[in-house]
Amino acid sequence: MHCESYLRQTVEIAKLIDPGSLERMVVGLHRLRERGGRLFLLGVGGSAANCSHAVNDFRKLCGIEAYAPTDNVAELTARTNDEGWSTVFEAWLRTSRACAKDAVLVLSVGGGDAERNVSINLVRALDEAKRRGLTIFGIVGRDGGHTKRVGDEVIVIPTVDPAMVTPHTEAFQGVVWHGLVCHPLLKIQENKWEGLAAPTAGRP
Repeated sequence: MHCESYLRQTVEIAKLIDPGSLERMVVGLHRLRERGGRLFLLGVGGSAANCSHAVNDFRKLCGIEAYAPTDNVAELTARTNDEGWSTVFEAWLRTSRACAKDAVLVLSVGGGDAERNVSINLVRALDEAKRRGLTIFGIVGRDGGHTKRVGDEVIVIPTVDPAMVTPHTEAFQGVVWHGLVCHPLLKIQENKWEGLAAPTAGRP
């Protein structure tokens, strides 16, 4: 049955992800916050929606100044219409005067692939980030693509079923970033429900 297979694969993926890679990313994000850098989250499609959610968590729970270009639909569509889809993230970094204090976090199924002409906007943004000295993080699938090749700390969601790469990768983007934002080194504010429960802990 599909649902049984999907859940079994989810457990398998969770066991295959290296916890050390999450810890290293936590350290990198902590250093970013300590130096007053900004975090730019880049993704398209379902990953863009994940970027929007993650921006909220990094800002509210971790006190990291974070942005997703896809949240600004006016600028996104203006640049797409006037300059082309492939330039939208690159131009955002340039206009934001992104610098070596800052970082990008790519959420993507394939990580960008210039040879196959897939997610070229991510490829160009990453090349711009490299030119500007930004730290590059990623949570991606398949072989990691351009993000894995040029990134500093990139978590590649293991492929356990080639027919389910997209749903598993986008689902585990959420698993990974939630693991990051609730890490004691990063979290400066409790989630709402955990915060409500905290005052009663230990009471008879």
